[in-house]
Order: sequence, then structure tokens, then C-alpha cells
Amino acid sequence: MKAIKYPFITEKATLHIDDDNKLHFMVDINTTKKEIRREVEMLYDVDVADINTMITFKGKKKAIVTFTKAGTASELASRLGIF
Repeated sequence: MKAIKYPFITEKATLHIDDDNKLHFMVDINTTKKEIRREVEMLYDVDVADINTMITFKGKKKAIVTFTKAGTASELASRLGIF
């Protein structure tokens, strides 16, 4: 099952990359935090510290992923073409 759909980029999300070492992803509505963690760690070969999920007002699920190693979010954003 593919949990992650795409990275979610807004002005606030880009501030989280630099300030808090976090990336935002849109994920499948039925995906659990464990599945998101497993997929992020497997796909991008990084360590995940924490995951917060929320349902947007449009009925989609967003995951905010915090990484353990400082600078990981910036590096990953660069690899994904966000920066």
C-alpha cells in the first residue's frame, strides 16, 4: 500500500523545514502513523522522530513528519525538488 501521495508545500510548510526539521506530506486517508513512518524511513533512508496527522477541511489527510537528525528536512526537500 502506498501511504504517501505527495509532499505538501505552503509558506508555513517551508518555514517548518528550516525552523523545526519537519516536512508535510499528503497521505492516504486510511493510513496509520506506523505505516507512514515505515514508508518515509524506507523510501528516503532517514530516521523519523515523530509524526502528527490531521484531516484537512477538504477531507484529506496530512502528515507532519519530524526527523531525528538536524538538517534532514532541508536535505530531503532538496532531493524532492522543493528547494
